[in-house]
Amino acid sequence: MKIHSKLRDNNSLNYKKFNTNMSQFINDNNITSSTNYLIITSIKNKFTYIYEKNNNVWNLLFKWSCTVGKPTTPTIKGVFSVGVKYPAIGDNNSSAKYAIHIIEEYYYHSIIYDATGMHIKDDRLGLAISHGCIRLYTSSAKWIYDNVPSGTTIIIN
Repeated sequence: MKIHSKLRDNNSLNYKKFNTNMSQFINDNNITSSTNYLIITSIKNKFTYIYEKNNNVWNLLFKWSCTVGKPTTPTIKGVFSVGVKYPAIGDNNSSAKYAIHIIEEYYYHSIIYDATGMHIKDDRLGLAISHGCIRLYTSSAKWIYDNVPSGTTIIIN
């Protein structure tokens, strides 16, 4: 069973500060999550942010460079929740580790490995070159996989 849902109409958020001050964006929009974590990705700036809530305040834990979808296969935009997690996904040509399902065929996952998962094929980040998934360093994808629960709010814009 794939758990995925669009939580909120993307147009109901004020994105004025999204690419300039992520913490202000969160506060201005009173962003909530069903867990103490929040994942946000800026397609324009190619960064993924991990926030943790302590004492009702969102604190930035990590800001990681990421790869997003190329113009012909763009990354989706919207408000979603973390779905099912997979230790690896792939096909006969390539694989990725620590896949976190967003919606449909979209995931956060590691950089690209060969089909065996042993050798890196593409470790570029900070570019728009994927088929729509959001790629992270393997250690970053593993951190999300190990620490961020299903149901956590995801915002991609």
